[in-house]
This record gives sequence, C-alpha cells and structure tokens, in this order.
Amino acid sequence: MSKTNKKAIWGGIFLGSAVGTIIGMLIAPRSGGETRQVLKKSARALPELGSDLSKGVQLQAAHLSESTLRNWEGTLTRLKEAIAAGIEVSKKSAREMNQSYEKTTDDSDSTNNN
Repeated sequence: MSKTNKKAIWGGIFLGSAVGTIIGMLIAPRSGGETRQVLKKSARALPELGSDLSKGVQLQAAHLSESTLRNWEGTLTRLKEAIAAGIEVSKKSAREMNQSYEKTTDDSDSTNNN
C-alpha cells in the first residue's frame, strides 16, 4: 500500500469520526450530563439483566430437556413395539417357509416312493 493510500484512509477515518461526533451532538435528545446518568443506570442494571437472562436460558433448557425426554420415551416405546412386531412377523414367516419346505419334501418323497 502506498503512502498516499494510507494518508487517504487515515484522513477518511478522521473526517468520518469528526462528522459523526458533530452530528451526534446536534441530534442528541439529552444533554451530556443526562446521557451519562442514563449510561450509568444502564451499566448498573447490566448484572441484573445478565442474571435474568441466564435464569431464563436455564429454564428454557430445562423445559427443552424435559420435553425431549418425554418425546424420547414415547419414541423408545414405539421402537420396542415395532421391533417386537418385526420379530413376530419374522418367526411367522420362518414357520411358513418351514411348513412349505416340509410339504414340498413330503410331496417329493411320496412321488419317489410310488
């Protein structure tokens, strides 16, 4: 970066800061003393605000955890039921296949014996 560019950047920063400060002073709704008092009150209220916000987040997290746990328990119950049903269907299918195989074997044996 050349020296001319650096000077232009610093000049722009300085000019922007000066213009911003002047405009802020002209359109400020309160005097400097009033603004400082408001800022002090706001600064004193920050710890309490932070504490309230923290408590709110903790309550929301606890509620979300409880809700998630309830939903998980329901999902787990449905999953267990689905697995049990799948096992029953598999057993029934295996029995039917065995019966079909035995019938085919019996038919084959009776044909070979004749």
